[in-house]
This record gives sequence, structure tokens and C-alpha cells, in this order.
Amino acid sequence: MTRLAPWLLLLSACGWGTGSSFMKDPLTSEEERASSQSDALEGKGRSSLVGPGKRARTIGEQPVEEPAATGGGGGVVSVGGGSSAGGRVLGTFRNTYYDFPAERAFSGPTMSLMNASCQPIATVPRAFHDALCVQGSGALAGGGTVSFAKRDCACAEICPRTGQKICFTALDRGTYPWGRGAAGTPIRPLRSIAADTNVLPMGTALYIPELEGAARADGSTSDGCFVVEDRGLKVEGNHVDIFSGDPESTAALNRQVPSNRGVTVIVDAPRCQRQP
Repeated sequence: MTRLAPWLLLLSACGWGTGSSFMKDPLTSEEERASSQSDALEGKGRSSLVGPGKRARTIGEQPVEEPAATGGGGGVVSVGGGSSAGGRVLGTFRNTYYDFPAERAFSGPTMSLMNASCQPIATVPRAFHDALCVQGSGALAGGGTVSFAKRDCACAEICPRTGQKICFTALDRGTYPWGRGAAGTPIRPLRSIAADTNVLPMGTALYIPELEGAARADGSTSDGCFVVEDRGLKVEGNHVDIFSGDPESTAALNRQVPSNRGVTVIVDAPRCQRQP
């Protein structure tokens, strides 16, 4: 797929997910989800985690010097406010954000969302479908949520940005108020991230000091701890795509820590080891 400049991605994202390059790469079966969750629990693939102390690399258009952990081997580091987070610094990762499209924010010509059995779930504005098929989950005007079921569905409409034909599944909004990630778990604002699972395996808990104290839509603040629960077609290498929740929160996050500026990723931080 042709890589677009960040500002072109922003313009093509229909006004949501500012700065995000997230395109959902869904797991297509419960067996795949179970395998992914098992790999995360067993720590498979953790040898692929990038080590600290790398030379400067480019984030967006600006060179960013990657921090090295003290002691030369991934030791304890001091971060925001002089507190010691502990853990291992992997380096500076590109940061972007994605959010949760809501049907009520869209209007215009309508179409049917189809499930994996080619039965209609709901009639929605086409513009909502075009955002939903990229992000992966969204809120219906009637109060439910929907998420990816599988791709290459003969009965589904083509997703303009990905060229895929996506079927969806209806979810219980009480269980999945913000939709479902690629691991099959509920995604949560300023907690769930999408990552390249060859770099950060599914289920990895990590600490991002720059985002400690960032505000959520409900008024609470982030403790800086995140967990890999999703992945995206354009989330590659040293890149974390952070789930913000809604477009307003995405805009607020971009004011606090702008997309593509680069954030510090720390694993094995004691404060984040209780992540589910």
C-alpha cells in the first residue's frame, strides 16, 4: 500500500483520529484471537523488542534522538516529576492517535452494515461506514457497538481507504463500550494501543511518561500505563497508535503531545505490571 504523507492521512481520515495512521488489521476468527492471547501470556516474540541506546532516527520530518537507559543495559530511569518509573527504555517511538466513530456524527446517503452471515445489522450513513471500516469499531445511533467480524465478505461494501470488503458483528455496549481490539478484548481510552506486534507483542504493558496526566473524556487522567490490544495495517516498527476514545479527546491529546513528535516507550515498569 502506498505510504501517504502525515498531512494527507489527516485529510483523508474524515476529520476523526487526527494524526492517526491506524487501519485495522482484524483477526478473522476466535481461534486466531485465542492464539494471539496465548502468545501474549506466554511472552512469545519478546526477543524482538527493540533495545535502548539506538542512534538518532527520523520521526515524521524531524530527527529524534532516542534516549538510552542508565547503566547501558536497560536499567532504571527517572522520568516526569523526578519519579523513578523503573523498567527498560526501548527508545523513542512515533506517536499517533485513533478514536471511535459514532453514527450520530454522520449524515447523508445510507447503506446496510452486514454481518459475517450476510445479514444486515443496521442501516447507517455511508460516511459512518467509511470511517468504521478503517477504525474497526464504532457506536450505532441506537446505542449498540459494532466491530470487525471478517474481511473479504462478498456481500459487504468496499471500504474506500483500504479496498477491503468488511463484515461486522454487533457487540454488547455494556461489555464493549468502546469496541473490541484485535486480541478480542475491550479497548479503552488512554489505555489500549495499536502496535506492530513484531516489535511489541500483543498484551505487552508499557509506560509512556509523556502521557502521564493526560485527560480522558470522563475527567480522569492517565497514569501513563498502556497495553497492546490492537494493531493496524500502517502501524509498523517503532510506532504506537494510542486509542483516545473520541475526536474531542484526540484533539486534546494533539495539543498536549502532538502526533509524530515521538514518545518514550518503557517496558517492565513496576507501576504498569498490573495491566490485565
